[in-house]
Amino acid sequence: MTTYRLCAVIPVYNHGATVGAVHAQLAAQGLPCVLVDDGSEPGCAAALDALAAQPRTHLLRRASNGGKGAAVQDGLRTAAALGYTHALQVDADGQHALPDAAAFADASRARPQAVICGLPVYGDDVPRSRLYGRWLTRIWVWINTLSADIPDAMCGFRVYPLSQALPVIDDTHVGQRMDFDIAILVRLHWRGVAMVWLPTRVAYPEGGISHFKGVRDNVLISRMHARLFFGMLARSPALLWRRLAKGSRP
Repeated sequence: MTTYRLCAVIPVYNHGATVGAVHAQLAAQGLPCVLVDDGSEPGCAAALDALAAQPRTHLLRRASNGGKGAAVQDGLRTAAALGYTHALQVDADGQHALPDAAAFADASRARPQAVICGLPVYGDDVPRSRLYGRWLTRIWVWINTLSADIPDAMCGFRVYPLSQALPVIDDTHVGQRMDFDIAILVRLHWRGVAMVWLPTRVAYPEGGISHFKGVRDNVLISRMHARLFFGMLARSPALLWRRLAKGSRP
């Protein structure tokens, strides 16, 4: 039996002011970290070099900015090459409730073949535009999975079993930017991978750095939904049969 080994994968793009605190909180919980520098400016790159000198911290440096999805994918591949079996995806901007990482790790150890997904709990600081966008994506995800099994596909705080995630990343189109978080969950669902949902607070601090580009990323996400829709049509008999079988269980 393979020994369970968990690390954190943190995609970083010019988050020099916040990534140190994120790394410190995860390291304090005993989590090794894989930092992925996605073409950051020199000041952030220097901050990452300093973090990489700390124990159980690995720095992967991409030659140029390719987007959050590309950085996470490279980080997951690197985690597997380093011998980890599972990876906690965490944003570098301090948006996620990092004390919840322990609960995510416990849930992952209890169900090592499942993806442990964050179910966002928002406060008054959440931008209205983000909420509306998430509701639209939620509807599309329900359509593209023919189910309500995925209540939120955009929260980037989740634990992947690498044996389940890497074949999806390597064999299919999962997007390179903000469309990645959506696409990989839908495609994992199509493959019948179990998912566990844990509520977690998501903050939008004043002055926080967001790399979500309204026009570009919404176009990419719309294209991804369209691609997934046609993929769903090809899989619809199997998805409907799975849903009927699930509903018939006592």
